[in-house]
Amino acid sequence: MNDWPEGRDDAYGRGSAQPQPEGVQRMRHIQRQPQPQQPPRPGQPPRPQRPAGPPPAHGVPPQQAGSHDAHGGYDSGFNTGQVYGAPAGGAPGGPGGPGGPSGPGRPGRAPGPAPDWRKRIKVGGIVLVSALLVTSVSTYFWADSKVRREVDLSKVIERPKEGDCTTYLIVGSDSREGMSAEEKKKLHTGSAEGKRTDSMMILAKCSSGNTMISLPRDSDVEIPSFVGSQSGKKFPGQGRRVKLNAAYAEDGPELLVRTVEHNTGLRIDHYAEIGFAGFANIVDALGGVELDIEEGFKDEKSGADFKAGKQTLNGEQSLAFVRTRYAFAESDLQRTKNQQKFLSALASQAATPSTILNPFSLYPMLGAGLDTLIVDKDMGLYDMGQMFFAMKGVNGGDGVSMNMPISGQRGGNLVWDKAKVQQLVKQIQNDEKVTVRGN
Repeated sequence: MNDWPEGRDDAYGRGSAQPQPEGVQRMRHIQRQPQPQQPPRPGQPPRPQRPAGPPPAHGVPPQQAGSHDAHGGYDSGFNTGQVYGAPAGGAPGGPGGPGGPSGPGRPGRAPGPAPDWRKRIKVGGIVLVSALLVTSVSTYFWADSKVRREVDLSKVIERPKEGDCTTYLIVGSDSREGMSAEEKKKLHTGSAEGKRTDSMMILAKCSSGNTMISLPRDSDVEIPSFVGSQSGKKFPGQGRRVKLNAAYAEDGPELLVRTVEHNTGLRIDHYAEIGFAGFANIVDALGGVELDIEEGFKDEKSGADFKAGKQTLNGEQSLAFVRTRYAFAESDLQRTKNQQKFLSALASQAATPSTILNPFSLYPMLGAGLDTLIVDKDMGLYDMGQMFFAMKGVNGGDGVSMNMPISGQRGGNLVWDKAKVQQLVKQIQNDEKVTVRGN
């Protein structure tokens, strides 16, 4: 079947019957004539009709619309120099242009790489850890610089053997150092010169359980031989029996440690002392200490005025609570029980993540108490932290709190039960569970 239109020029080639192919022929543009529609074959759907006339311009680039030139030839439109996908005239801002959208198959700026969140999280974590490390180191050196390491335990002679537990001698003194007249009046401390021990207790930190033992200030003890903390002179033992707080008054912390070790047989590893002002300031820095007072009491000398029940004590009230003695029948023994109870509650609230990990709570507490805290020269911040956590453990039920066992009195002084004291010391030295109970 011949599809060529009639009247064609044979010069433009119509095929050849010769065995050799025809040479190159000159062809002109022609336009195909409309073909009559063929009837559909049986079982085949009819072809859709194409509308007559030029195709609609909507959605069709001008290059594809096609046109006839002046000579009747077909012009494909690609000789206009336009870029496929750009509007006529190549105006910027169109699809694929300098400010236009890009898409598959369209030229334009390629999208940037997706953010690497793993890398960002890793870098952020490193920055956070570094900041915490710098803050922790700075806090350590700042706090360490405020501690007063003034007690030299190397001056203590004839010391007992070391035990398996770590022992602390914790002392509350009536020092009024740095207090104004107004503060002395507010805290009911009086204006006595010098300082004396207002409370004393041994804290034994053991793997078998912690033990807190209060030493009544009226305890009857013997002053042994000792070396003067300032003079370096050795004073022989004369068998003098005095109240325990007299040892501190005579030659300070070193003689107090020597006297406690001599009368108990227990070696003291660390010494910690705090005065009235530091004690009250720490409580106020913590926002008070919650305490459940079993029975109300009142004392004009200490300024105590408490009702029974759970309540939050500020610094002034806390100092009155631990100092009161004349409101009780067993004045010194009841006071030591109150001191143990309060210190354990204080440690429980101070040694918590909300305080230790919060600089707005930690810094005021450290600043309020460290500059009034006197410790031995070998005691670091780690040891202080261990001491607080040991007291917290006692308050939480992980240990025992008691008074030193008492067997009677001598001249108004409290005499220790020697057999119970020896058993108690042996259990602590060997890191055994303490079964001895005091008064």
